Amino acid sequence: MAEHSRIPVLDLAPELDEVGPALEAAFRRVMASGHFILGPEVDAFEREVAEYLGVRYAIGVNSGTDALVIALRALGIGPGDEVVTSPFTFFATPESVSVVGATPVFVDVDPETFNLRPELVARAITPRTKAILPVHLFGHAADLEALQSLARAKGLRIVEDVAQAFGGSLNGRKLGTFGDAGAFSFFPSKNLGCLGDGGLVATNDAEVADAARMLRAHGSRKKYENEQIGYNSRLDALQAAFLRAKLPHVDAWNAGRREAAIRYRELLAGVPGIVLPSERQGVRHVYHQFTIRVLDGRRDALKAALADAGVDTMVYYPKAAHRLPVYEGFGEFPQADAASGEVLSLPMWPRIPVAVQERVARALREAKARG
Repeated sequence: MAEHSRIPVLDLAPELDEVGPALEAAFRRVMASGHFILGPEVDAFEREVAEYLGVRYAIGVNSGTDALVIALRALGIGPGDEVVTSPFTFFATPESVSVVGATPVFVDVDPETFNLRPELVARAITPRTKAILPVHLFGHAADLEALQSLARAKGLRIVEDVAQAFGGSLNGRKLGTFGDAGAFSFFPSKNLGCLGDGGLVATNDAEVADAARMLRAHGSRKKYENEQIGYNSRLDALQAAFLRAKLPHVDAWNAGRREAAIRYRELLAGVPGIVLPSERQGVRHVYHQFTIRVLDGRRDALKAALADAGVDTMVYYPKAAHRLPVYEGFGEFPQADAASGEVLSLPMWPRIPVAVQERVARALREAKARG
């Protein structure tokens, strides 16, 4: 990257260059096979990713959103049920609850990790509550062990939203394997991304896996024998082949993100008015985003100043879910509101050059010094 070129939030070119020959070989292999929907490539990817995650079953679907919807449906969540989840997340998280006919019940988030606070989840449980839907936001694990204990005590199911945390872990166990199901996204910008849309439901429950496979194929186990109203949510063979080519590299790429996060912490140490991301004990954060908090109402000014300096940043998410028109009136969540006004994600990718990070940090320090 040229010294004075604009710095993007994400640069996929180094990753694609690294696996380019393998991606081209995957493309040729699928073209020669004549199998483009499900088939041997999807079967092979499902086996390989299940082994990587340490689960019995992995079911490829066509997006992370569908993974959430299908996981909830496979667990029997539907009309009249409540699902406790976070208001500070991408819209697909609560949307999936609404799509299956259930009601999302929001609770506020931890100001350090942006994830669900188990003690607040406990207070939100009602006789209609059927599940908890924690989000491993920005790559940091939610407090799964506390949520598991709560779910066991109350007879609830857990669906993990792992869209931003593929390869992350808690106490050595991969995220997406603690709950009754884990929902993954393979959107191109994810830590493991395909070259289009893709998703995955992971589970150790044979009945959940069977239901997910049926739901992804129009509610049928056998063609033309439809048992339920389902979805056309089959993973493309080509995307599965691309994911197979990239999967062996994901641990190294996540390690690169962690190294970049350490470097950012060193470069930004002591900058006033900035709160750096936290990493709780036992968590292996995979830094889908390196998200700082900018205090004193200065986030938007800092974002503008960095843009003027040629550094792109992103705000995930400028409005918490309860501030969106569709969920107005679903409660007040001050920590989620505060996060929405303060978070700023800096450029981050596995092979981000040291010089690029130094330039980002220099631009940020200079902008803060100017006030």
